[in-house]
Amino acid sequence: MIIIKTEEQINGIRKSCKALAQLFEELKPVIKPGISTKELDDFCVNYIKKIGGVPAWYSEGFPGAACISINEEVIHGIPGKRIVKDGDLVSMDIGIDLGGYISDSCVTYPVGNVSKENLKLLEVTTKCLYAGIEACKAGKRVSDISKAVFNLASAHNYGVVYDYCGHGVGLGVHEDPSIPNVPERMRPNPRLRAGMVVAIEPMINMGTWQVFLDSEDPFGWEIISGDELPSAQWEHTFVMTEHGVEILTY
Repeated sequence: MIIIKTEEQINGIRKSCKALAQLFEELKPVIKPGISTKELDDFCVNYIKKIGGVPAWYSEGFPGAACISINEEVIHGIPGKRIVKDGDLVSMDIGIDLGGYISDSCVTYPVGNVSKENLKLLEVTTKCLYAGIEACKAGKRVSDISKAVFNLASAHNYGVVYDYCGHGVGLGVHEDPSIPNVPERMRPNPRLRAGMVVAIEPMINMGTWQVFLDSEDPFGWEIISGDELPSAQWEHTFVMTEHGVEILTY
């Protein structure tokens, strides 16, 4: 069931999202060669506790405050001993539960001397996110978002991940509707309405769209690109209005 948020609920979600946006700003100088993903996660945990929040992923059973995915890791990278290296693409997917209101966003950070190929992947992934947001108009359907993301990524011969998608958010971590990045995945295909709070999250692979579960992950979370080429992810939470959208995780 799609939950149309009240103004009071939107204000609470907005506050959570603004706090998350600030965390991403504070992470910029921290993500550098030599730091471990566990140290990055500790930074996130400390920030979230400082503002009186709780890492949202804990309620999903994820063993970290942040999904930290590097290069070939598409999503759900487990914080641990892996060390960030020069040239890496580091995706930080983070959610905050602040007083019962959930924010969700992902930024992929280029670290140091990143190759032109990886920078292009990052640029196109970012454009895919904003193309999806631009397609959000009250009365349009979720498939309009999917088409915008898929068509742009496909024009660059990138693989668009089929198996994971965006979603409603705000009062829970994962709410209806599901928002795939591939139009063929649309079942059902609801209309967009003012008061919906959703997260669009293109996951774009340099090579194949196929992915697999990392057999070496004892937790059963980490997803790897099928050909182990780099992947990038960007995500914003936003609220639908009568006239378009308000991006909350700026």
